[in-house]
Amino acid sequence: MAAVKKSDVELRKESHIKVCLLEDVESDVSSGFDDVCLVHHAIVDLDRDEIDLSCEFLGKKMSAPLIVEAITGGAKIAEKINKNLARACEEVGVGFGVGSVRAALVDDALWDTYKVRDVAPTIPILSNIGLVQLIDEYDIRQIKDSCKEIGADGVAIHLNAVQETVQPEGNVNWKGSFERLKYFCQNLGVPVVVKETGAGICRETAIMISRAGASMIDVGGLGGTSFSMVEHYRDKKGQGLLFKNWGIPTVCSLVECRQAVNTGIIASGGVRDGVDAAKAIALGADYAGVALPVLKAATRSHKEVVSVLSRIIDEMRSCMFLCGAGSVSEMKKKDVVILGKTREWLLARGIRMDNLSNRESVDALREKVKF
Repeated sequence: MAAVKKSDVELRKESHIKVCLLEDVESDVSSGFDDVCLVHHAIVDLDRDEIDLSCEFLGKKMSAPLIVEAITGGAKIAEKINKNLARACEEVGVGFGVGSVRAALVDDALWDTYKVRDVAPTIPILSNIGLVQLIDEYDIRQIKDSCKEIGADGVAIHLNAVQETVQPEGNVNWKGSFERLKYFCQNLGVPVVVKETGAGICRETAIMISRAGASMIDVGGLGGTSFSMVEHYRDKKGQGLLFKNWGIPTVCSLVECRQAVNTGIIASGGVRDGVDAAKAIALGADYAGVALPVLKAATRSHKEVVSVLSRIIDEMRSCMFLCGAGSVSEMKKKDVVILGKTREWLLARGIRMDNLSNRESVDALREKVKF
């Protein structure tokens, strides 16, 4: 019997996984978290171990505001990775997103690489598809059916113009993309998260996304995995290396988006530990997203992923303790100072930061702090 030929999409997904595991695919540009200083509180009326990180995402409870971002799917080698990631997320109690389901829309045999409800029955799960594929490749029925197929609670529509630009087989005709985004947001019947994939979202785009009717924005900023660099390793004659550091650093994107819209926000792109995650919450994010830090662990076992996620959550709790925040909602009210290149960027964009660093006046504090 002749071997079953893999689709071009499956081969590409397989290649992406291998490159991310074997090569240095991170941007040289900082995500900006090093420029963010949380204000230390030397006296806190808290028990660190009683700090409440619980929250809700897509109508489901989570133990902490943490989401394992879309990493993979659509290749047989992705099945084990997704199962380990989802099983770990279920054990820890955080959200999970699968990679783009495009490969399974091309080849039904690949749906099993995305199906994780058997190991993750209660956590929030996001399906995933690229905006450019919604322009003329797939209709709303197919995307609705894909959610049912994998038991997803919502859909992440990803924006990857940089990757499409440098990819040899990329689609660079994005005419009509906003109207299609609006149509899908308003007619899918499930929550839609609009996410970047490593180049960030500016305030102008955030306003467009909000007006389109998206439930949430995932900033997917510069400073973490560079898919331009991933494509460079696939085709070294292309433009991937040139655009390795293209985009808006994560913290800049987060602050821009938060000050422009009231939509829920996920901060991702270079979030590497619980300190970064806590800073993101203090800057106005509702959730922090991680991907690369758990990928290698997921190739080995779900227990290793549990270890990584538990460490991040524990680090978040320590940060909140040292800031005097007993809950996620309290952490959002804590003062945060932005320095360095991140401050330069935000000032150049005309964005005020005193509402972050001086959230309460001295007089108000004197009234509040009474012993």
